[in-house]
Amino acid sequence: MQRRRFVLSATAALATPSIVRAQSAPGGRLTSAKASFRLATLARDLEQPWSIAFLPDGRLLITERPGRLRVFANGKLERTPLGGVPKVYVGGQAGLLDICLHPGFATNRLLYLSYISEGAGGAVTTVARAELGVGGLRGVTPLFEALPRRSGSLNLGSRIVFDRAGLMYISCGDRFQMKLAQDLTDLAGKIVRLKDDGSVPPDNPFVGKPGLRPEIFTYGNRNPQGLALHPTTGKVWEVEHGPRGGDELNILKAGANYGWPLVTYGTNYDGSIITNTRHLDGMEDALRTWVPSISPCGLCFYTGDKFPGWKGSLFTGALSAFALFRIEVDGERYRSEERLIEGRLPYIRDVRQGPDGLLYLVTQSNDGGLFRLEPA
Repeated sequence: MQRRRFVLSATAALATPSIVRAQSAPGGRLTSAKASFRLATLARDLEQPWSIAFLPDGRLLITERPGRLRVFANGKLERTPLGGVPKVYVGGQAGLLDICLHPGFATNRLLYLSYISEGAGGAVTTVARAELGVGGLRGVTPLFEALPRRSGSLNLGSRIVFDRAGLMYISCGDRFQMKLAQDLTDLAGKIVRLKDDGSVPPDNPFVGKPGLRPEIFTYGNRNPQGLALHPTTGKVWEVEHGPRGGDELNILKAGANYGWPLVTYGTNYDGSIITNTRHLDGMEDALRTWVPSISPCGLCFYTGDKFPGWKGSLFTGALSAFALFRIEVDGERYRSEERLIEGRLPYIRDVRQGPDGLLYLVTQSNDGGLFRLEPA
């Protein structure tokens, strides 16, 4: 069954009560629809931070796109990056991207990095597994490449998340070549699903189909920049960038086609029409489509107790909206959203809930920072 696509234009966003903007209050306090909070600065010495992960011992790992893995511990950013990070191709949107801990990290010390590697034929989104040791990574092993390699450093993805069965989902952008998203012999514009060792689960939707890539879980995705596991259902939710307009919020279903570029609310960057088609039978409608684009990045469900009114909300950074979006959902239906800290931080690239029940953000700029939302 197709879901009804929820679309709001810029004009509608100003006219409807479903979008709320947080307001400032005395003493640095901000008020939103269901919480009062402050924005705390934790570190400002990061160069294009991209992703964050919390270790069981309380430390925080942060990737920097130029190829460094940093540690925030005991209230400060450690000056020396961790060693052992694989060689990263940096240029355009390419570099060191996501970091994700193995579900059994507490005992096996394994983590995963997504990054862009370069070789014969060009660059490709790559995922490697490594063991976190004292002072750095050990046994770095590439497990996945979004083949084939090609030139270009745009629309690369890439996020990683594990589901409750211990399977790994990796988002791969369409490499700014839109037709590839519908090509099941190519991994561009796809979400892939793998075992933790990089092998293909036997129940993947395209396993055993001659010529098709067995790694593929979904297709027709443009540039997925956020993956999150629903805390109740265990389903994987996703946000992706459209071109000019057409950003999407989706729930991933095995073998589903999410339409790009045959279905979109976006236009080319020069204003030309990609398609006037907004729905096709057999393709999944987005739960929410943003027109104009907000450029959603990072994704997490809030399950903590520090902000009771936010419990169950979905959070994503919005690069082009200069805001943090809080999205309310009802089961698998979009309900409403509000913009937090609008205009206060540039380029929120990732948002994660910490073990303390607070929300942590990183901003991707040359003087990027680590920030925390705290109750006021």
